[in-house]
Amino acid sequence: MLGATIGDIVGSIHAWNNIRTKKFELFDVRCRFSGATVLTCAVAKALRKYVESNKRIDLQAELKEELLNYGWLYPDVNYGRNFMAWLFADEQRPYGSAGAGSAMRVSAAGWLASSLEEAEEFAKLTAEITHSHAEGIKGAQAVAAAIYLARQKTPKEEIKKYIEEKYYKLDFALKDIRMRYAFNPTCAGTVPPALVAFLEAEDFEDALRNAVSIGGDSATLAAVAGSVAEAYYGIPDDIIKQALPFLDDEIKNTLDF
Repeated sequence: MLGATIGDIVGSIHAWNNIRTKKFELFDVRCRFSGATVLTCAVAKALRKYVESNKRIDLQAELKEELLNYGWLYPDVNYGRNFMAWLFADEQRPYGSAGAGSAMRVSAAGWLASSLEEAEEFAKLTAEITHSHAEGIKGAQAVAAAIYLARQKTPKEEIKKYIEEKYYKLDFALKDIRMRYAFNPTCAGTVPPALVAFLEAEDFEDALRNAVSIGGDSATLAAVAGSVAEAYYGIPDDIIKQALPFLDDEIKNTLDF
């Protein structure tokens, strides 16, 4: 799950100042973790409790509690407007979002599931607590499925085939969209290019560079690409070493670092 966090950090300074190249310093003193990291931790903590309880606790109640706990602990890390309203509402109800927030925080579903079907079910449950729109659920499921398949070292062509048959067409190359891709906050506009950034990558770092290089919401794109790339390639020790100083103890403890 550190892959999503590192992607979030690397992409953070480019989200509102897009670059269209893979040649950039991976870490900059201005980099910060955002809501993608915080909510990834919240979902991970809730899912761990659920799995460790032998699935006896109410997962959605646990998800709501942890999203609130982490959201209140980090109120100033650039959440979406709808999530902010949910976070500080008198009563938390799903708000029908199709946004990519469900996909950027879903890593744990792919890592903690014992089957592909369970990864997709976990993703659905983690999404619909807020992102109850069918497209918000679909985006989370696609990312969780890709992570689960990447963990099994499934060949990339088979991962692509599965995602295309069930979720999104990935029939484009980054070079063809790099100069025209624009900010798109939806799962449909974010998840496919993020997955192609992974599919075209030679290693973990290359996946992050691919994601950032197309512009748009660089932090979210790199968080999604990084989450799948971690499962497929692992993360080089030197990149972990560079990333950890950007994280506080709460985040590192949740991510087991």
